[in-house]
Amino acid sequence: MPQVVYLPLGKREQTKVQNRQAILNAAREVFSEMGYDNVTVRDIVRRTGLAAGTFYNYYNSKEEVAAALSADGARRFAPILKAQRAQATDWETFVRAAIAAYFDFVAHEHQSWLATRSADERSIHARNETPEMQAVFSEVRDCIVDEIARGGARGVDPDFLAAACIGVAREVANRMLLRRPYNTKAATDFAVTMILSGVNGLQDI
Repeated sequence: MPQVVYLPLGKREQTKVQNRQAILNAAREVFSEMGYDNVTVRDIVRRTGLAAGTFYNYYNSKEEVAAALSADGARRFAPILKAQRAQATDWETFVRAAIAAYFDFVAHEHQSWLATRSADERSIHARNETPEMQAVFSEVRDCIVDEIARGGARGVDPDFLAAACIGVAREVANRMLLRRPYNTKAATDFAVTMILSGVNGLQDI
């Protein structure tokens, strides 16, 4: 197989990458400081130091920027999830390790996470169709399919269960971030038990 050679980015491409990152960084800051609903594109542009026209070369609205922030988080979490799957010996081990890693990631990224919740909640369908979110969904689904092949989780619809796992984790994370200090262990125990045992199992924790 021929070796793939990656050429360095040209100056123009580097500028595009830098501008895009500057917009995302500025948006993350102003969303956190002012609240998503109160932010305008002008607020984001002012924080970047770029011209307004430059902003619109990359994004058409603050909603697109918020979606990009969410996708960026999913992209960075995907390899963490993949590593947990590689180490897990069964479905239950994977669920606990993945959920714990996810809550730790969210707690570390709390400003960026809270900044995009409002936009995310208005565009769930679009959020789930980003390549980054699809990668996370596929990783969870593949692990469920493997467990079914081993004889566990019989009769379970892998698409529905993957969606349920991600949904539980996201909503518990939202609530966890509203409390101080963050209790990732309690959030993990709740979410894992909810996924594996349902409401009846919660009586035992």
